[in-house]
Amino acid sequence: MPEFKPISPEAIPLALEKAERYRLLNEPAQAESICRDVLSLDAENQQALVMLLLALTDQFPTDAAECYNEARAVVARLRGGYEQLYYDGIIHERRGYARALHGGPGSATAAYEWIHEAMDLYEQAERLRPPGNDDALLRWNSCVRLAERYHLHPEEPQESLQPVLGDD
Repeated sequence: MPEFKPISPEAIPLALEKAERYRLLNEPAQAESICRDVLSLDAENQQALVMLLLALTDQFPTDAAECYNEARAVVARLRGGYEQLYYDGIIHERRGYARALHGGPGSATAAYEWIHEAMDLYEQAERLRPPGNDDALLRWNSCVRLAERYHLHPEEPQESLQPVLGDD
């Protein structure tokens, strides 16, 4: 396989604009590739890390398992407690949404667990948010609406089975 061609440091801002554009065009794999090129040059570039995380979560409906693990690894590289909690919340919310879209037996319960965890993370992020930044609250509200729209619910407690007694 041929080697990757490195981009120049001067190209980073424009490359990140292109990555955002590809995300908006629903081409997350292309955005992911660009972010990886930027990060190969500047491994701590926070904008590229966030964009990579979002591009990975954009792929959850089709490739959730691998992209989920990679996105979680990116969270650890983000600076700041707020950012880590907030973007971890996004990962969980989007995983729940992907599960709700997938449907099938148990999907409402499984999706609810992901959404509920996202809401917990958003609440933690809310306590650390910078003044004037209500993003965590907006995402929390989005989770509530998502749960309502897809009728997500926690697992029903199992009723204890009572033995049926026959007539002796």
